[in-house]
Amino acid sequence: MNLIRGLPLKAPLAVVMVGLPARGKTYTARKLARYLGWLGYSTRVFNVGNYRRERFGAQVAHGFFDPDNPAGIEARRTAALSALDDLIGWVSGAGQIAIYDATNSTRDRRQMVHDRLKSAGLQVLFVETICDDESVIEANIRETKLSNPDYLGMEPSVAVADFRQRIAHYERAYEPLEPEDWSAIRIIDVGRRIRVNRIRGFLMGRIVNFMMNLHIIPRPIWLTRHGESLANAAGTIGGDTMLTALGAGYSKSLRDFIQARIAGLEMSIWTSTLQRTIQTAEPLKRTTVALRGLDEIDAGVCDGMTYAEIEAAMPAEYSARSEDKLRYRYPRGESYEDVIDRLEPLIIELERQQDPVLVVAHQAVLRALYGYFVGRTREEVPRLEIPLHTVIELIPKAYGCEEKRHVLQPVPSDTAGGETGSAG
Repeated sequence: MNLIRGLPLKAPLAVVMVGLPARGKTYTARKLARYLGWLGYSTRVFNVGNYRRERFGAQVAHGFFDPDNPAGIEARRTAALSALDDLIGWVSGAGQIAIYDATNSTRDRRQMVHDRLKSAGLQVLFVETICDDESVIEANIRETKLSNPDYLGMEPSVAVADFRQRIAHYERAYEPLEPEDWSAIRIIDVGRRIRVNRIRGFLMGRIVNFMMNLHIIPRPIWLTRHGESLANAAGTIGGDTMLTALGAGYSKSLRDFIQARIAGLEMSIWTSTLQRTIQTAEPLKRTTVALRGLDEIDAGVCDGMTYAEIEAAMPAEYSARSEDKLRYRYPRGESYEDVIDRLEPLIIELERQQDPVLVVAHQAVLRALYGYFVGRTREEVPRLEIPLHTVIELIPKAYGCEEKRHVLQPVPSDTAGGETGSAG
């Protein structure tokens, strides 16, 4: 039996994507893989388009996808079966959730995929992306398809025309999913409506909840640590200390930074419940939501100590933390894995937000949030660089996140406290 953080899986799960091109299948598949991997599930995407490009070349004319082209049909079937074989081989090892990313546009193809996966002992969940909104389809074509390997170096208008003809070929053969006997999620017009069928168990329910909150509206998410605190200056971890003069200067710089970008527009500001984050957001003079889920990692009995004091008083604990920072749990406190688990509801809420969001929190918490959005593994999270007095600007895109880092000069200007004074 596969185990995920103590939660048993009846069998590995295959998520089978369904839908016409430019409807958000790959976007959805990658977002889901990132979310499940961040939660600790061993997850991998098997993209049939990549298999087709490896075997038959990237730049093929739209006629390759014509349902009346026998050679194209056979080539695409070969690529699909190769990806399916690799998927089954992967889950027979350490894999737990495999995402099969392809159009799977006919009933016969879906039946074949379903039967092979079930015979290999996998649970199967179909996810169909449906979209009739021409503005969304057009945006998807221009933002994502023109940058993929099929059209590299091609003049944009020629690439768009070819891709539209490719879509037309798929439309001629497409048969909508009829999931009466299968577990399925149907996502309509990028999440405006969702229909579910035969959703069984905690994991499938978790995926449905995630899908219900996805959208493709670009908006900035700003992540920043609080300004320098008295604990930072003293080199101690944890606590609920106030800002130093330098930290108060950063809060004013942060105010100017945000106001220059937002003016009178709507936005959300989230802080932890600790006073150093609340003080950092206060100069913005906007409604702020203090969330306990954003509180710094609980250092337990080590709260208020310096790392040198921990090393001297508790050398075994100090060594254990150095050896496995992800899973190490402070005595009577938390581990990074605990922090990631408690942040899951906030991740869902961040995905749902359509207006800009400023998150003022702490090093360990922001490492976990940042790791999710940029697709880092759990093992990488505890050592990600989240410096003081820096705003990390993230704009979620179809295939990742656009990132900028803004180092703000506090007023009065001085040298910040680096990574001292953080339980992370």
